[in-house]
Amino acid sequence: MHPNILSAENSLLIVVDMQTKLTAVMPEAEAKLMTANTESLLEAAKKLNIPVLLTEQYPKGLGATETAIADQLPETAQVFEKTGFSCCAADGFCDVLESAARKQIILAGVEAHVCVLQTALELLYEGYLVYVVEDAVCSRKAEHKFYALQRLQQQGAAITNYESVLFEWLRDAKHVEFKSISALLH
Repeated sequence: MHPNILSAENSLLIVVDMQTKLTAVMPEAEAKLMTANTESLLEAAKKLNIPVLLTEQYPKGLGATETAIADQLPETAQVFEKTGFSCCAADGFCDVLESAARKQIILAGVEAHVCVLQTALELLYEGYLVYVVEDAVCSRKAEHKFYALQRLQQQGAAITNYESVLFEWLRDAKHVEFKSISALLH
């Protein structure tokens, strides 16, 4: 099997800063798409026992995680507050990531050109395989997202979409969760 095809056993999902005040300033259609696609990723992660880490950028000022996202978090999800832009700056984040012993890191969240970008670059540097879900990340300006994704791809991150992630996690239509996960497509 190709090492860059996602496997549920080697994946970990990181949801970056999907907080009320941040998503409120994103283009409305993009924010809705990002939220819906991230909800699907979270639901699939629960069904397939894929670890989830979630960060909140300065929650005192930017609010809590969007309710739709918080409601989909698996019970085992770990939440990290941060003030640094990279998730790696959050206390204990890298230790938890390392102890999960998973090398394929899937990123969703905001903003593509700030926190997602800096997190992805640091994770690439640390030797992880990074997959940025282009239809589950957002920036206030479309061109900021476009150039962030381009830069990340140049640095070795895989740019993917939520449907590809779901079907790579499943691998086969005979998978026991195929019907429930394919029902998450919209």
